[in-house]
Amino acid sequence: MPSVPPNATRAVRVLIADDHRLFAESLMAVLSQDERVDVVGIAEDGKEAVDLAAELRPDVILMDLKMPVLDGFEATRRIREAGLDMQILILTGTDEPIGSERASAAGANGYLRKERSVDELKDVFLEVASLAAVLGSSTSR
Repeated sequence: MPSVPPNATRAVRVLIADDHRLFAESLMAVLSQDERVDVVGIAEDGKEAVDLAAELRPDVILMDLKMPVLDGFEATRRIREAGLDMQILILTGTDEPIGSERASAAGANGYLRKERSVDELKDVFLEVASLAAVLGSSTSR
């Protein structure tokens, strides 16, 4: 299981952006059980994700692809245009064949299907956060 680098003194700060409240709150409940993770907020649409990213400055955003107001691609693009330095993993329940390419073009660090287990998802974003801490924020883009 990936771990936070030895020089890290705080938990990975995570923002969950998903319009399905039950999914977001369930994910928050499970992730909050790990002392390496601090869920700092939940956004229910893409615009709120952009606003909370600027306000809360999380290390990682778990960004749903299909959301009202702005989809995950557009919200990610706006976060990058604002110069915000955080890892963004786009989550999707769809089988969009060009989704990975669009996620990368928008500035996302990864594109993951929602059917992964919570432990797999947590491992992926802790790995992305750890690599970013060691190598710099442009990791995995």
